[in-house]
Amino acid sequence: MAHTIAVLSQKGGTGKTTTVRTLTDVLRRCGVRTLAVDLDPQGNLSDYFDLPTDVEPTVADVLSGRAKAAAAIHEDIIPANLSLAEAELMLGGKMGREMTLKRALAKATGDYEVVLIDCPPSLGLLTINALVAADQALITAEAQYFALQGVEQAIEVVELARETLNPELTLLGVLLNLADIRTVHSREALASLQERFGEAVFETVIRASIAYAESAERARSILDHRPDLGADYLALADEVLARLSGLGAARKRLKQLAQSSTT
Repeated sequence: MAHTIAVLSQKGGTGKTTTVRTLTDVLRRCGVRTLAVDLDPQGNLSDYFDLPTDVEPTVADVLSGRAKAAAAIHEDIIPANLSLAEAELMLGGKMGREMTLKRALAKATGDYEVVLIDCPPSLGLLTINALVAADQALITAEAQYFALQGVEQAIEVVELARETLNPELTLLGVLLNLADIRTVHSREALASLQERFGEAVFETVIRASIAYAESAERARSILDHRPDLGADYLALADEVLARLSGLGAARKRLKQLAQSSTT
């Protein structure tokens, strides 16, 4: 059974989509069969993977029942576009609406070891669907004054989903993203997260850089565009794999990948 991870944030601008894109890339390079699911109506993850804007079917078709999830997989990605916003409205009046994504993915993920779901930058119905479908949640936070508050709100939603809909759901970790650890502000944001959430906070901190926007515009992985920054995600992937069962061999391959990227 695949490890299904919902990657979420209380708001936009926390590097969430870049995290899904790059983790997916790292895991695939380590031989981990990984499915990426774009659950954000903005469709940024789909753009990042350079899928055509008119690609069909999409996750909106899956949620509305017009297509099976397996048919919506394009190059190991289930894409999204603005039609997902309409699908979310449709879900609001549907019985068992919180279970729709879980049921849809159940028969489509057998060939994968990891499924990464890019949630929208809100804690609404689409995010709840992702948390019900997931085994674990990864929360991203930007290095700013309100980082702690945003993470606490996201964790409240994770706990609510676990208590009412998905008792198997656990917190994979909290990631501090877009940080300049040389600044007092970023160091204080990291310290506050570590004080509040302890070992749940990943040791890896993803550095802020305009290079991420450049790599997204070119639909090119940061691992190739700026290997020095990509090293942050190699370190994050190592922590993620250490927290997932049954992927020890991939972790060994990751160490080889990290060594080759520095030579």
